[in-house]
Amino acid sequence: MHPPVRVVEISSPFARFAGRILVGLGFEVILVEPPTGDPSRAESQGDSYLHWHAGKKSVVLDLDDDDDRLAFDALLCSTDILLDGSATGTPTNSRNPFVHVRVTPFGTSGPRSDWQATNLTVAALGGMMAQVGDPDRPPLLLPELQAEQLAGINAAIGALLGLRSRSRGQSAMLEISAQECVAAALEAGTLAYIHEDRVPPRPGRVHPLVPHGLFPAADSYVGGGLGGSPRMWDGMLAWLIENDAQDDLDQPQWSDAVYRKTHQEHIFDVLSVFISKWPKEEFAVSAQSRKLPWAAVDRPDELLLNPQLNDRDFFTDVTGDHGTYRDLGFGFAFPEGRRIGKLEAARLGQHQDLLHANPCAPVHETFCKSDDSTLSLEGIRVLDLTWVLAGPYGTRILADHGAEVIKVESNGRPDPTRFAPFMHLSRGPHDNPNTSGYFNDVNRNKRSITLDTRSTEGLSVLRDLIENSDVVVENFSSSVMDKMGLGYEQLRELNPDIIYVSMSGMGHTGPRKDWVSYADIVSASTGLTSLTGWNAEDVVGVIYGHGDIVAGLQAAVAVLAALDYRDRTGRGQHIDLSQLEAMAAHMGTSVLRAARSQSPEPMGNSHPELAPHGVYPCLGSDQWCSIAVRNTTEWNALCRIIGAEKWIDNPDFTSAENRRADQERIDDAIADWTRTLPPETVMERLQSAGIAAGTVQDGRDLVESDPHLRARSFYSAQEHPLAGTFLHEGIPVRRNSEPGSIRRAAPVLGADTDDVLESVLGYSDELIAGLRDQSILS
Repeated sequence: MHPPVRVVEISSPFARFAGRILVGLGFEVILVEPPTGDPSRAESQGDSYLHWHAGKKSVVLDLDDDDDRLAFDALLCSTDILLDGSATGTPTNSRNPFVHVRVTPFGTSGPRSDWQATNLTVAALGGMMAQVGDPDRPPLLLPELQAEQLAGINAAIGALLGLRSRSRGQSAMLEISAQECVAAALEAGTLAYIHEDRVPPRPGRVHPLVPHGLFPAADSYVGGGLGGSPRMWDGMLAWLIENDAQDDLDQPQWSDAVYRKTHQEHIFDVLSVFISKWPKEEFAVSAQSRKLPWAAVDRPDELLLNPQLNDRDFFTDVTGDHGTYRDLGFGFAFPEGRRIGKLEAARLGQHQDLLHANPCAPVHETFCKSDDSTLSLEGIRVLDLTWVLAGPYGTRILADHGAEVIKVESNGRPDPTRFAPFMHLSRGPHDNPNTSGYFNDVNRNKRSITLDTRSTEGLSVLRDLIENSDVVVENFSSSVMDKMGLGYEQLRELNPDIIYVSMSGMGHTGPRKDWVSYADIVSASTGLTSLTGWNAEDVVGVIYGHGDIVAGLQAAVAVLAALDYRDRTGRGQHIDLSQLEAMAAHMGTSVLRAARSQSPEPMGNSHPELAPHGVYPCLGSDQWCSIAVRNTTEWNALCRIIGAEKWIDNPDFTSAENRRADQERIDDAIADWTRTLPPETVMERLQSAGIAAGTVQDGRDLVESDPHLRARSFYSAQEHPLAGTFLHEGIPVRRNSEPGSIRRAAPVLGADTDDVLESVLGYSDELIAGLRDQSILS
């Protein structure tokens, strides 16, 4: 038995998810609450506190009181991590060099570091809202506080990186900017501008790159499409023909992939007619029986019934003042397959005795002083067997922080982001696997080897690489590694303390483990799609790969937590990370409310407790500014700015509830003012009055026009040997205020093969030449 890592949390909306993730890892998290209690206790009838803080301990401290400050400093003497969501930072007098993680909307430096922000305004300024919604309607907010949660999971990554740095004697001050977390999680949103000089319009219900979308079924919606391989097109066409529903799609011209992409709208029209006759669940099950990528768009109450999640014991029971309810579990089972079945929400100050206990030594003590310039993961080798987005995004995070990531590629299983024209993203021809902006973004800082893993000799090389690695990450379907003879037990025989993270869509166990999955499948299945819209009859859905990004972030947490666990116990493990569970863990209070018979529905850009709250048209074509009013002071300031002084102190508008009741009239008055001004002017005037506001920025805005991101050097140029010099998205987790380390551009296909086999495996030149002669290497 080992004592848990101790975390002290000063919470905020942008930090609280990090604390929840650390609870899921088995850490002891102590929530420091003000005498009035954490604000979440009063939100959503207490559901907010129950979801975000169940499993944490509660102490009450007034950090403006001298005696309480002394008690706080004493508590920090036994603390490993201070998770600090305070607006100005929490000064301490503790001599214990704990990991200090600052989580703020915009970071601690830059011209907007002291700006006001909410989930809405950060989603707008970070580029998320520009990617959701119909092109002829306002930008749309993703539900369940996705911008806040991106900040939270990056803060958890920062905390785990900080533990590793601290154990080596390095200073560990981590800084998380919520805006940068969102800007680094847009799939192709910014990349289309960087690599093709274009800004895609909001996609509505159709993916901008992949032939997938949202389709009405007989009883709701389904999500899915034609997948990424000719087999999936052939399977879909065969199904249509079986039902005499193919229209003209069996004609010869449709066998050409380029023709299908050019005439995709017609294909979708044919599919819509076919799908509209099916109940959503029946269609999805039938499609998956044919290995076709479709899923029913489920509501949060239906998510509770998901057979895959229930078979894998994903959900947890949370207990609060009003009883026990089902809630979301965590992104993966940890450590060594442990699931948390029950959590309790602490009463205010329930663990006050912790302030009077004799301080104990923190779990992670510093053993030796080392150079602060050393990256947190230097010395860790990761074998990257992933492809497309979810897996490569997770391993990119590890590479960004110093891990040696060796990407194993194969001409027999080519990565679509290198080879598929519709995912290529470049100014030149879309047939060069080394110039794809999509691939080059998520694979920077990595090395590439090409290896025929279908051959006995290739598998032998792969086994040697596994034997010499710390971590193996793959996102194949659930049976692929076993078929290769490389299941976890075989990996352990090769390397007893190996950390193996599998990232299949549904997980390696359960009745749906063999379902074909893409990001939109996961979004549909978890409730994210069903809540993205204007109302229950007007669902738009999330079309870009948000689910893949979330899975990649959860995979990075898994690897870092497993490295920390191995450091303390000497044990490796298999983390069976289901992308379905990873995304479900980001669905906020939706399932808890559904369990309490308060089934949530799409709200557009509205908020259950804040008003006004939305995006408003500004001067110019498709120009918008987000505005969120949090209290009466801000409401009165807004009224003065827009010339509506008559509403100040008007009893009809004194509460947010009253303002929501008259939302249309208020929104019209705000829009009458905003549409006469550029969005930047609207934002700056409101921010100068202390009101949270943010322009809806697209890829061009983020790269060219955002002075704050420029001041913080978020985008940085790196030269690629064949694609030239281009900008890269920044690294959201900064240690000691440094903007991160993009050390090398993405690798040319197979460029590091000989060097890896020689330097890592010790292969001779003759052996390498022989393997190349046999086409084992390419």
